[in-house]
Amino acid sequence: MNFKPTRLDRFILTINYILLFFAVLIVVVPLIYVVVASFMEPTALLNKGISFHLADYSVQGYKVILSNHAMIRGFVNALFYSVAFSFVTVVVSIFAGYPLSVAGFVGKKFFAILFVVTMFFGGGLIPTYLVIKNLGMLDTVWAIILPTAVNVWNIVLARTFFSGIPNELNEAAKVDGASEVRIFFKIVLPLSKPIIFVLALYAFVGQWNSYFDALIYLKSANLLPLQLVLRSILIQNQVNPGMIADQLAMAELKRLSEIIKYSSIVISSLPLLVMYPFFQKYFEKGVLVGSLK
Repeated sequence: MNFKPTRLDRFILTINYILLFFAVLIVVVPLIYVVVASFMEPTALLNKGISFHLADYSVQGYKVILSNHAMIRGFVNALFYSVAFSFVTVVVSIFAGYPLSVAGFVGKKFFAILFVVTMFFGGGLIPTYLVIKNLGMLDTVWAIILPTAVNVWNIVLARTFFSGIPNELNEAAKVDGASEVRIFFKIVLPLSKPIIFVLALYAFVGQWNSYFDALIYLKSANLLPLQLVLRSILIQNQVNPGMIADQLAMAELKRLSEIIKYSSIVISSLPLLVMYPFFQKYFEKGVLVGSLK
């Protein structure tokens, strides 16, 4: 039976397409502007704005950033924090979510309620700071990785995904003499790639964009992530003089500051842009299965 759209349906679809078109423009135009501006010669960018003459283009901003040790160290730190945080978060979410999905697990409802309560009530910044201080994690990498590694929403998504795995697989494995541990590692985990990649992507993006925890708990310059370096450039409008040779005048510092901002934004966005194409096929499936069940 073929569905023939009515005039009202076509009108609504047209409005939707127009709204989606403008939504895409709102996202794409600033992105293109930042990328193009990052490759322009600083003087041409300040005097003429965006230009399409090849003579106005330069990679000077990227040269300055890649020659700055603070930016490189911040990038490496942010990458390490994001990867380590993603690994810990995924492991905790998987190992906490699977028992909550197993039928007959003693105390399942109690632990589920306990987890959900923490989503609505928190200790606050000061108690959390005191706990991290008393545990000796201040100014260490553990202050960034461990305190927020347990994410209840991720645990709920993992539990919902595991609940959708046919119970017949577990029963057949138990008939063959498999233990719960063997069932989990040999059957459940290989089927859980979508939700694992989704949780990893969520955790990586969240940690990569985070700067507040590092601002509160880290003091050593060699531990600061890229986000705090960018914060000083983009929000406080401060460019580290070390990015520019000492013999250059203050006018040169001001001339390069704008191009450094755009180049920094592009470099900080690269890991996310590189990751998403590889995670996309798992992302759609994992989100749908984990949320619709």
